[in-house]
Amino acid sequence: MSVRPIKRISVLGATGSVGLSTLDLVRRNSHKFKVVSLTAYSKVEELSALAIEFNAELAVIGDEKKLDALKERLAGTGIEVAAGEAGLIEAAEREAEIVMAAIVGAAGLRPTMSAVRRGATVALANKECLVCAGDLLMEEVRVHGATLLPVDSEHNAIYQVFEVERASSVERVILTASGGPFRGRSYESLKAVTPAEAIAHPNWDMGAKISVDSATMMNKGLEVIEAYHLFPIKKSQIEVVVHPQSVVHSMVEYSDGSVLAQLGSPDMRTPIAYSLAWPERMEAPVKRLSFTEIGALTFEEVDLEAFRCLALAREAMEAGGAAPAILNAANEVAVAAFLSEKLRFIDIPSVVSDTLAICDIKAPQSLSNVFEIDKIARAAAQNQLALRAI
Repeated sequence: MSVRPIKRISVLGATGSVGLSTLDLVRRNSHKFKVVSLTAYSKVEELSALAIEFNAELAVIGDEKKLDALKERLAGTGIEVAAGEAGLIEAAEREAEIVMAAIVGAAGLRPTMSAVRRGATVALANKECLVCAGDLLMEEVRVHGATLLPVDSEHNAIYQVFEVERASSVERVILTASGGPFRGRSYESLKAVTPAEAIAHPNWDMGAKISVDSATMMNKGLEVIEAYHLFPIKKSQIEVVVHPQSVVHSMVEYSDGSVLAQLGSPDMRTPIAYSLAWPERMEAPVKRLSFTEIGALTFEEVDLEAFRCLALAREAMEAGGAAPAILNAANEVAVAAFLSEKLRFIDIPSVVSDTLAICDIKAPQSLSNVFEIDKIARAAAQNQLALRAI
């Protein structure tokens, strides 16, 4: 029996929730993986501890002001250190079969593109790459023969049941949404919700920003845009349905009426494990489903009056060009203001909508264009905040 070679892996965004879940699986399967690069934005202590534990070749801190602190902690270990965007790109360019692209925000764009350009298998957990630069990224994937594996539970689910060789037989791709903490609430009832209420997701343990996006359903809107880039489908073929139990992670319907779904407990280690082991599978320490305990799986239509962000995301996808990047930037500005209690929850979609209306920018032709669009949209969104500040 042949012995399978150890996979070399780099984790970009090692101290975030996806990064830590990835390293948890690597830790449990240390005989299968060799850690090459680890990165973090500012958590020097956590990054250095992980780099030592996994005997990484390179540790990179995004905040250049903390480079000296990282050097001090890793002195004498033999682990190389770097900082800033150049360091993040170096981490992505190191020879590793798998790159977990889990850097949050626009900071993940260039490192992810660097990994793609060397033909790596990229496990993508960064929404901005596809939302803001989807056409650019997918063209690079094609040109360089890279493999892009979606880590989001919804897209990972679709990936598992989407028969690419029979894509013409696909009628619908159905993304499921938990509905967040405000499912069933009317628009009027959302006027006084607090950040603490918005980040209290009923099923998933996530960071504050993505939790608010789930509460507004912008997160699902961004996932609609991602799905369009990831799979050979038309925009009109993507649908969203509310599924409160978060057991069915997404579905694909075929021309013969068959609907294939991927089910599992709401634990990110399942899609991460799929990405790490692909094209095979590996054991993951997640709770197994008990259908008798679950009892029932229910599905509901989305209330687009109460959750306008989903409709705005679809409009941006239909418009194409720079619209998705503008949508993303404006939303980040609005959510940050809400979390700082400077904007009402129900005004988040208004800031996004008005920013989209006033920003008429051509489609990006390069990553530099994407960053320019992001900067312009953020400035416009800040102006909109001034009109609605609490």
